[in-house]
Amino acid sequence: MKLAFPSKFASPHTDLVSAVGWNLAGEVYSCSDDHTIWKWSRNGEALCRVCTVTETSFTDLQWYPSISQRHQTGSKSEMFVVGCTDGSFLIISKGGSREKRVEAHEGAVICLRWNFEGTALATGGEDGIVKIWSQSGIHRSTLATTGYSIYAIAWGPDSDQLLFTHGTVLVIRPIQSTSKQVEWEGHESLVLTLDWNPVNNCILSAGEDCRYKVWDCYGRLLYRSSKFDYSITSVAWCPSGELFSVASFGIVLLCDKSGWVFSKERLDTGLMQRLAWSKDGTQIAGAAGNGCVVFGQLVARQVEWKRIIATLEESNRIRIQDVLNETVEELDFRDRIIKMSLNANHLVVATATQCCIYSTSNWNTPHIFEIKDTIILLKLCRRYFLMVDAFCGLQLFTYEGRHLSNPKYQGLRAESLNDQIVSLSDDILAITDHSDNKTVIFLDASKGKQVGELVRHTLEIVVISLSQMRSSTDQKLIFIDRNQDLYITPIFSVALFKLATMIDDAIWNDSIDILAAVSNQKMIVLYYPHAAYVDKDLLKYVKLTKECLVGENAKFQSFHGSRCTIRRKDGATYFTDISPYAFLLFEHVVLKQWDQAIRLCRYAKDNILWACLAAMAVDSKELNTAEMAYAALNEVDKVHYMLHVKDLPSEDARQAELALFKRRPEEAESILLQAGLIYRAIKMHTRLFNWDRALELALLHKQHLDTVLWIRQQYLKRTHVEETKQQFRQLNQQVQIDLEKILAKIDNDKERESHCQRASGHQTSKHQLVHAVTLVQGPFLPKGVSSK
Repeated sequence: MKLAFPSKFASPHTDLVSAVGWNLAGEVYSCSDDHTIWKWSRNGEALCRVCTVTETSFTDLQWYPSISQRHQTGSKSEMFVVGCTDGSFLIISKGGSREKRVEAHEGAVICLRWNFEGTALATGGEDGIVKIWSQSGIHRSTLATTGYSIYAIAWGPDSDQLLFTHGTVLVIRPIQSTSKQVEWEGHESLVLTLDWNPVNNCILSAGEDCRYKVWDCYGRLLYRSSKFDYSITSVAWCPSGELFSVASFGIVLLCDKSGWVFSKERLDTGLMQRLAWSKDGTQIAGAAGNGCVVFGQLVARQVEWKRIIATLEESNRIRIQDVLNETVEELDFRDRIIKMSLNANHLVVATATQCCIYSTSNWNTPHIFEIKDTIILLKLCRRYFLMVDAFCGLQLFTYEGRHLSNPKYQGLRAESLNDQIVSLSDDILAITDHSDNKTVIFLDASKGKQVGELVRHTLEIVVISLSQMRSSTDQKLIFIDRNQDLYITPIFSVALFKLATMIDDAIWNDSIDILAAVSNQKMIVLYYPHAAYVDKDLLKYVKLTKECLVGENAKFQSFHGSRCTIRRKDGATYFTDISPYAFLLFEHVVLKQWDQAIRLCRYAKDNILWACLAAMAVDSKELNTAEMAYAALNEVDKVHYMLHVKDLPSEDARQAELALFKRRPEEAESILLQAGLIYRAIKMHTRLFNWDRALELALLHKQHLDTVLWIRQQYLKRTHVEETKQQFRQLNQQVQIDLEKILAKIDNDKERESHCQRASGHQTSKHQLVHAVTLVQGPFLPKGVSSK
């Protein structure tokens, strides 16, 4: 990827160009020390001189913000503001008429910025003061007074914070004085420029120390560049937050959001004063010290999927290369290309006015439909794709171009969405709520309505990803929080489980539920992360740690089949593979081919496969397979437990025991109570030492009250502890314990269960009682009960 600039620049300006700005119509306005403001076309052609102000020179220029062409209302969206060296700023209409002049600072107004709603204007001056103004230029407040000139300011994503610099320090100050500010030492020398992106919530800064740096919103350093030959005078985020540009003397850099450099272009323009991206993120304009306005076009953008590589060669042309078949196709479009995405055997291209959907098997007849606004985000899955713009919000389409749904929820801000906080699967759309970034919302893809529970976390969620299994009932969500902890949860029964810590990035396989993560320069592969909800002891077996030279802050590019692609911090691509046997195992399990799965594990002789098979077998209630898998892992206690479950007389009892094995006592109790197995439910709680719940069930169903009291007494006797629970004390005085009656009741319950489910194959009632007592008090045997 790179920025393509013309070989020559012509400009009507006769002196240094101090700033440039784009409006939504794709026009560029430039202001210069020659006291003029000019309008330019998108192609770099000077259209006309807008106005001339002879009494002062200009320092900065900002258009009134509007996220969508269709949201523009009234005359305010047709105006821009310029800062002046005499300490004032001017509000000027699109046609060039001066609407208002405001005296703002003593000394020059060095920088000014509208907030994202256009309701406030912030200015920084040579006098070291930061001020907030109303939409119409009325002074609201003085936010800060420093002893240094304010060279750069930027608004936070919610327009409730302002970032500014004085000297070598960066400061984030809340607009409300009750909140606490964040301040840190950013550079070794004077900070000249900064920018804060509302989509990825990251900060750029650069200055006279000849370095640029990337920070998070808490002031933590994410990237530090090498040293340049000259001071860096301008940095600017692309609106999508995926890229940013850096300018110094005679050079312009295009960088990834992580900090590494895509391309470096040398220009004969002198010192670059300002950079500004177009609203659609496809072009950049620069204000040069030699009086030129430079225009760069984003080209050589590349997306890959399996054997297909799509490359943006020009603003309206894509080159398709099939690496396997060695074929090349050229796709031409009538408008400039805004977004393109390749996945699931389809290429989706969004231009300025159309959406074109291509199948990788047929590049000649795309499905085409008109779009209403600039596309912010494209995301593809197997069945359909998501398209996001500021006017229509979220839209889901099939690959035939048929509109599927418009997912909505309260507090949706489409312009703030990015690839990290939006995830798509065949049935579910997951989004991190912008109004509460600790919450994840699930939306039904076909209806667009909210489904399932909300995922609520204690910390900010920065990355989310849905598993790509075809069955929605098995789908799971992973997310990484601000502390870099990795969590997993099922979608329809939210239960958070921490899988790992210090995770830089994580990704699901595109076909089965294998999870890969990067941590401490290592790649962690969890072949069956759902084991956390079946038998968490198996996680140590299904986890594989691979040493790989990926460094810190590495990011996944793709995980297709057994191949994983990782982008390192320096931009290099790293490839690694995992065992293909896991894919065969998943295929056998999905088809219920348990014998073939066992044979595969025996052939591979890999504990990872045996552990995956054990977890999947328990989850599918295949006890014979689970028994063999645990035996291969030398988990003798669990082999015995599987044998115990198999010997239970009823299906409901077996399901309850498996639920208990999965550490879900509430589910086990519900199964037993619905089946009328009251004694088993009570016995389960005595085994778990849940004495209060066991007593509650006995009182509620008026059964086995004496059984609970007797087992409790034997437990206390064995542990040499006095009774401390008041309710048990009272009932011990009121209820007479008769062991023969207890045994008779248990006999009746067991016979009734056996008669309903199966005729034989279970222990005698006395042996069952011995087993129950042994679980809670060890080898002690009550009087009258034989050990034979």
